[in-house]
Amino acid sequence: MIDYTKLIDALEQLEDKMIELTFWEAQAPSAEALASNQPFSVDTLSPTQWLQWVFMPKMRSLMASDCEMPGGFEISPYFEQASVRDTSLNDLLLAIKRIDDAVK
Repeated sequence: MIDYTKLIDALEQLEDKMIELTFWEAQAPSAEALASNQPFSVDTLSPTQWLQWVFMPKMRSLMASDCEMPGGFEISPYFEQASVRDTSLNDLLLAIKRIDDAVK
């Protein structure tokens, strides 16, 4: 069962951490980049762009519209793999794992 309070807190903590680490972007990627059909938009977006421009807005939209939330997913394994190539992502992993925990 999804813990919505934990999920809201985890999303806010992730946003704060992304801002603190200067991953947060003021300019959105192109509409074409955002329209990727690949998992995590790996062909068009960086991992942090996907978090900011795809994942976080989608989660917030689902919560705001009282739609049924997907549960039982994890995004941290992708970010663990991505952090092998980009160690700056390590600082986001704890915040990302909090999201995973909230939706179990």
